[in-house]
Amino acid sequence: MALAIFDLDDTLIDGNSPSLWSAHLADLGWVEREAFLAREQELVAQYAALEASLEDYLAFSLQPLVGRTPEEVAYVAGPFVEAAIEPLIHSQAMRCIAAHRAAGDRVLVISASPTFLVEAIAERLGIAEVLGTDLELHYGGYSGRIAGIPCAREGKIARLQQWLEEQGETLAGAHFYSDSRNDLPLLGHVEHPHAVNPDAALREHALRHGWEILDWR
Repeated sequence: MALAIFDLDDTLIDGNSPSLWSAHLADLGWVEREAFLAREQELVAQYAALEASLEDYLAFSLQPLVGRTPEEVAYVAGPFVEAAIEPLIHSQAMRCIAAHRAAGDRVLVISASPTFLVEAIAERLGIAEVLGTDLELHYGGYSGRIAGIPCAREGKIARLQQWLEEQGETLAGAHFYSDSRNDLPLLGHVEHPHAVNPDAALREHALRHGWEILDWR
């Protein structure tokens, strides 16, 4: 049994779940739509271009959750996933997951997105095991800060290594599927890297190194 590891945003789904979540919060009236979404998109572009860190992005995008309990956030996350995310799930991604399961592989989603969001989406994909960016709680509510190591870039390797040790697993024969240059560290760390709907930098790297390139759109 090997690990089949999947990035989430723009890999399993055709979109960026934190941006869609931000738009949902605007629909709920939790943020001022125009200003908040404009700044959120600016930070997304900077993160994709390696000009901003995940901490930079989350310091802004988590502001609407400050003081809210996980239960309060989960209450609105469920309907959000059903309405906004389910239509964006790639059918080829589901077939790929099914093939790995048929082969006896263990399926894991690893994402820079907040863990509560990754868990809610993975549940709809039938995947129980996830690694996301954990959020700090303060007196029962979200503080707006990250707890522990951000699950992004080299942090994905660190978080995955912790998980492997806890689970008694190894990366022998592991697959990893991702769309982003931000995941080059982990893609280079597994035996079977797959570039899915890759951005330009990842596509160039994949072609140069003979990695499989998949188009799930």
